[in-house]
Amino acid sequence: MRILEAAGRLIARSGYADVTSKDVAAKAGVDLASINYHFGSRSGLYDAVLTEAHRRLVNLDELQKLIGSDLEPEAQLYGLFKLLLTRTKQPQAWPISVLGREIFSPSSHLRTLREGEVEPKLSLILKILENMTGIPERDPLLLQCLVSVAAPCMMLLISRKGVSPIADGLSQVPDDVLAEQLCHFAVGGLDAVRKRYKKVADDV
Repeated sequence: MRILEAAGRLIARSGYADVTSKDVAAKAGVDLASINYHFGSRSGLYDAVLTEAHRRLVNLDELQKLIGSDLEPEAQLYGLFKLLLTRTKQPQAWPISVLGREIFSPSSHLRTLREGEVEPKLSLILKILENMTGIPERDPLLLQCLVSVAAPCMMLLISRKGVSPIADGLSQVPDDVLAEQLCHFAVGGLDAVRKRYKKVADDV
C-alpha cells in the first residue's frame, strides 16, 4: 500500500510517462526490487494504481449497497453523485487526478481498468437507469442514457479546487447542493430519453 500510495501521488502530479520505478521506490522508502516483487513491473504497478484509484472513488460493495437499498432510483442516483463529490473533495485525492489523466489521454492500461473495475460497476449503474426510464438493460438505447450520468461525472474530474476559478467557486458549494444540481441535470436527460422510448413503444 505504501508503494501504491507513493506511485499514485507521483502519477497524479506528473503523469505515468514521467514517473520511473526509481522515483516511486524513493518516495515510498523501499528498494527498487520491491516494485517488481509486488507488481511484476512498472506497467503492473500502474495497473494496480488505476485499480486502487477506481476503488477509492467508488468501490463495488458500497455501490451494491446503494443499488440494493429501498431508495427510489432517483435518490440512488443522487447518492452516487454525493459519494463521488465527497471523494473528489478529500485532501490529497490523487485517485481522481490519476483517473482523469488516463481518461483524457487513454493508454493500453485502460482496458485492464475497464474489465476489472468499470464493467461490474457499470452493470449496477445501468440497473438504476433501467428503473428510472423503463428501458430494458438489453436495449442499446439504455447505454445512451449513460451520457446523462457520465457528463456530470466528467465535470467532477476538472472541477477540483485549484484547477480554475470556476472550479474554485464550485468547491465552495455544499456537497448536497451540488449533488442535487448534478442529479437534476441527469434526470432531465433521462426523462427526455424515457419519453422518446415510450412514444416509440406506443406507436408500435
